[in-house]
Amino acid sequence: MISRIDLRGDTLPEGGALRDLLPRAEFDVEAALEKVRPICEDVHHRGDAALVEYAEKFDGVKLEHVRVPAEALDEALERLDPAVRAALEESIRRARIVHRAQRRSTHTTQVVPGGTVTEKWIPVQRVGLYAPGGRSVYPSSVIMNVVPAQEAGVESIALASPAQAEFGGLPHPTILAACALLGIDEVYAAGGATAVAMFAYGTESCAPANMVTGPGNIWVAAAKRYFTGRIGIDAEAGPTEIAILADSTADPVHVAADLISQAEHDPMAAAVLVTDSEELAEATEAELKTQVAATKHVGDRIVPALAGRQSAIVLVSDLEDGLKVVDAYGAEHLEIQTADAAARAERVRNAGAIFVGPWAPVSLGDYCAGSNHVLPTGGCACHSSGLSVQSFLRGVHIVDYTRDALAEVTHHVVTLAEAEDLPAHGAALKARFGWKVPQA
Repeated sequence: MISRIDLRGDTLPEGGALRDLLPRAEFDVEAALEKVRPICEDVHHRGDAALVEYAEKFDGVKLEHVRVPAEALDEALERLDPAVRAALEESIRRARIVHRAQRRSTHTTQVVPGGTVTEKWIPVQRVGLYAPGGRSVYPSSVIMNVVPAQEAGVESIALASPAQAEFGGLPHPTILAACALLGIDEVYAAGGATAVAMFAYGTESCAPANMVTGPGNIWVAAAKRYFTGRIGIDAEAGPTEIAILADSTADPVHVAADLISQAEHDPMAAAVLVTDSEELAEATEAELKTQVAATKHVGDRIVPALAGRQSAIVLVSDLEDGLKVVDAYGAEHLEIQTADAAARAERVRNAGAIFVGPWAPVSLGDYCAGSNHVLPTGGCACHSSGLSVQSFLRGVHIVDYTRDALAEVTHHVVTLAEAEDLPAHGAALKARFGWKVPQA
């Protein structure tokens, strides 16, 4: 059901050579880009009419309105199962605790007497958030996008989610209910690349946004790439990933259950176990067979995901090599299930989020840990972070110098400008002092 990669015995290669030995899903955004390009430009030129046409083509829905009526949001919340509402409210509460603590404050640094640099944090003015639809419904992604944007102070927040034929052309009612709980009343029935194009260009119904965030399929990722530069994006999200670093103390029941939990997202989802214990590897393989047989979404998601080239059990000589492997892999979600889990977690450099010990599974982070589940995939954790309040803020430096403070440093500026053969830069300062460089 799941393959093995044996890296024991030999010295592990470094950098890219090690990454090339590890499993990874094929995710050709560049090829998808050529297919979404004409769709995005069609939305640019025809606006809402194009959105209506693509909803019928891709979602099998004939839309009357792209924007979801306010009464539909209210009705979705009113009809929401009380247990689901309570769970969403608790997820929101915990996410607010964590993200509120991420707020940045304005800070002024005195560089010299009379010379200061103030760093001011300004929220993006308008954002378009995306909540996927399709195989599953993701109200949790509504929370993970909306809460940091709200805590950052974003003035205008809109959300898009695909139209669902089952629900009369509206997004899934649980998505709408989550929006209502969060106070988001600007919601659109738009999916995939068309939603990103709507936010990037604007249409008759929707004003353009400065930034688009949220997970999605390859068409969403391709559209984000297409519009990079015109709008800000969080990341080009690929298939979800879980990696588990475990030793002989780990419970194979937990390990197998956690691998399956991510495999049920998508047939391209990645599930990777890195261990120095062959006994744990064998016990986990046995548990996978038992647990998969008893779960849902077996044939269309879980088995293809576990059996795909993106999933494997990686055997290493020891946990030191295990750390090298998980750092090279750079998982979206990394669990540490070892005897010294907290200490090992401290040494990890590359992961979207790290889950420490047997009582912090990835599923907790997906919903109610308080952390954000919009995380870098495809090894991007080596250079990118998950969604946070910081994602929606721009740091601006405000420079304030007096005459004396400028005079004191002018000779250095002039010297550097002339060293770079940019004499007009220096002249801009000399002009302020009668074209004479003040003496240091």
